[in-house]
Amino acid sequence: MRSSSFIAAAIALAAPFAAMATHIDPPKVPDTLAVPAGSKAFLIGHAVGTQNYICLPDGAGAKWVLFGPQATVFDDAGKQIMTHFLSPNPAESGTPRATWQHSDRTSAVWAMKVAESDDARYVEPGAIKWFLLKVMGAEEGSRPHDRLTQATVIQRVNTSGGVAPASECTATGDVGKTKFVPYTADYVFYK
Repeated sequence: MRSSSFIAAAIALAAPFAAMATHIDPPKVPDTLAVPAGSKAFLIGHAVGTQNYICLPDGAGAKWVLFGPQATVFDDAGKQIMTHFLSPNPAESGTPRATWQHSDRTSAVWAMKVAESDDARYVEPGAIKWFLLKVMGAEEGSRPHDRLTQATVIQRVNTSGGVAPASECTATGDVGKTKFVPYTADYVFYK
């Protein structure tokens, strides 16, 4: 009787981990965004949010400068799995980096862009560029060994929207204005 209880408990504990072992087909990307050899996609999230810009001085005029994203990231079933924003990376003495924080487990990763592409064969007109990002820091959350902290590289793909406006920030009188431009993207996490 004791061994059947043990087996039932083991199956109950293993079930959530089996559900996480979903196969992820990596997206087709320009060569410049290829992940390092041996990398394996283990998580994909679908982001909906804004790319946030501020108008800053630029010579005799002004220009839009990105000051970070703010997005909610969902799984294929539409469940929120994380948030995406800009925050200080503790592993780099507070250097601001793109951040993804798990919604339930509170673990987080920080990443730096290492390559980008606006190749028209992949990136739709009027959409922000696709990126390859290298993880620069990770922090455990409320549960140890969270899979998000295993990430080594991240791709931003399948983007729409998010591009800074072409106007409203041309003269010094525009300095200080902000724009929150809606965007969507997929984030693919590799280990």
